[in-house]
Amino acid sequence: MKLTKLTLVVACLFFFMGSTVETLKAQDIHFSQFYLSPLNLNPALTGVMSCNHRFVANYRNQWASILKGNAYNTYSVSYDMRRPVARYDNFGVGVTFWGDRAGESQFSTLEAKVSGAYAKRISGYRKKSNYISVGAELGFAQRSINFLNLRYGTQNDGGVFNPAFASLEDFAFDNFLFVDLSAGLLWYSILNETNNWYLGATFSHLNRADQSFDDDPEIDESLYSKVTLHGGADFMLTDRMGLVPGAVIFLQGPSTQINGGTSIKMKLGNGRVNTQAFHLGLWARISNTYKKSIHADAVILSTRFDYNTFSLGFSYDVNVSSLAVATNTNGAYELSLVYKICNPDRRGVFCPDF
Repeated sequence: MKLTKLTLVVACLFFFMGSTVETLKAQDIHFSQFYLSPLNLNPALTGVMSCNHRFVANYRNQWASILKGNAYNTYSVSYDMRRPVARYDNFGVGVTFWGDRAGESQFSTLEAKVSGAYAKRISGYRKKSNYISVGAELGFAQRSINFLNLRYGTQNDGGVFNPAFASLEDFAFDNFLFVDLSAGLLWYSILNETNNWYLGATFSHLNRADQSFDDDPEIDESLYSKVTLHGGADFMLTDRMGLVPGAVIFLQGPSTQINGGTSIKMKLGNGRVNTQAFHLGLWARISNTYKKSIHADAVILSTRFDYNTFSLGFSYDVNVSSLAVATNTNGAYELSLVYKICNPDRRGVFCPDF
């Protein structure tokens, strides 16, 4: 079992890093609770809410069962606000900071982003309408790695790692900075005060920044552009119970990932802004492995509690991929916090709830 675990961990490391150490084409971060991290999902979601200010915090811990203290850790904090424009439209502006650290090599990314969006009503009236939101995002990021913690095949001494053996690898630097540009589009439809649906698309890494730790101009390690397609809804079946389905598709280079499912929403109090509700959700994630077809990756159990303008979400990924042999089905857990400040909107314009 120990040998199996070691083999699987090494396989995961090389899948993460690419076919050689020099490529390091890591994919973007992702949250199972994508619906509770709006600014990381689509810049067009900036300011799309029924309140005036929104604070969001997310944390994800993955592979702790096999990597222990070297588990993958991802965190994000964001703030955005909405400002009314004319009778029905809205303008949103936001800032996001996120970080990610992966494995024993401490391969890390830190990024600060600013985003803006304009939501234009295209049909309907105050309580039933359709909107298009267009958003853009500018980010400044740093990537770094601790090369001293890497292990190479040339350091294999009869099945034992020997750091005295030369690695035969040479890197110009262990960190670099880059600019990141993204754009997004969102359509959302307000059916009434409690029912809505939305569809969105994001094109990330428009400028395809160089990701190489080498200064050789002949090495092209541009960051893969990413297309994100997402949608969701909030439908009340009765006065007290409803469904909150959602799905997202990530397409980035050779990688594909699809998350989808639904939560059952049970309202504990009345009101649109000041309300209490409890959610129980079941979701699934499928993805592809390196040069292989789509396969089931995880089943995601989620729960969420809304209390007036405060939301607390928790999810747990049950690993169902081939790596389940090593992880004992343990995948990742996430915590999400959302806090909104809602000042009276005399226009009475409604937006989807996230």
